[in-house]
Amino acid sequence: MKVSLSGYHAWAVRPESLRNRQERELLVHIRAAHKQSNGTYGSPRIHEELRAAGVLCSRKRVARIMRKHDISARAPRRFRVTTDSKHSLPVAENLLNREFASAVANTRWAADITYLWTRQGWLYLAVVLDLHSRRVVGWSMQSTLERSLVLDALDMALDGRRPQPGRLLCHSDRGSQYASDDYQNRLRNAGVDCSMSRKGNCYDNAPVESFFASLKRELVYRSRFATHNQARTAVFEWIEAWYNRRRRHSALGFLSPEQFERQQPSMAA
Repeated sequence: MKVSLSGYHAWAVRPESLRNRQERELLVHIRAAHKQSNGTYGSPRIHEELRAAGVLCSRKRVARIMRKHDISARAPRRFRVTTDSKHSLPVAENLLNREFASAVANTRWAADITYLWTRQGWLYLAVVLDLHSRRVVGWSMQSTLERSLVLDALDMALDGRRPQPGRLLCHSDRGSQYASDDYQNRLRNAGVDCSMSRKGNCYDNAPVESFFASLKRELVYRSRFATHNQARTAVFEWIEAWYNRRRRHSALGFLSPEQFERQQPSMAA
């Protein structure tokens, strides 16, 4: 290789450069943050995690090191439509109209249902998100698509957040569960206005679809659930222990929903 013997020995005893030492130490922090996220964080969230821990580095450097060492977030899978809108029940107008930003908590909620596969068959998950903080404020899981699935999620949200009557708009798709008399009566009794997506348009409820995509990419597609109870436990832990409290959300300045709410005067009061 045309290297002199003296040159090789000089290289062998030469101290490690400051840059290489810093990169090696930074790699340790990157691997730890990536593992803590269960392999779901890419370079932007990894950078925010390191910055919050007091590790000084640029986002570009984090991205370069991650590429060099083949560290990446798991890629998403394709969206699957789950809404059954073939019914004769009345549907509400799309009052939300894709205005997903909300400056105040408990003024705009979004709700939807998704499917989770287990060896015992399908398990259905209904959630309610507060669009102010993207926090899951209500959720329910059961093995059938009965109205009680969405009613239980709504009741959890109403009991936990206690929104003021006349100030909240709750958006959903136009599935039969949300168009049912029971669900609509529950909204009216709580003083909540109803909004529904246009037929076959998943983008009208994009924040919840994004939440489901994250759930499936980060948990469901990486797991093999043998029973409904196993899936319930895993989803509960992902929502309450990870997503609401710790997962950094790009729409919230890379804060978790709970951290974002703690910074809001209306929530801290």
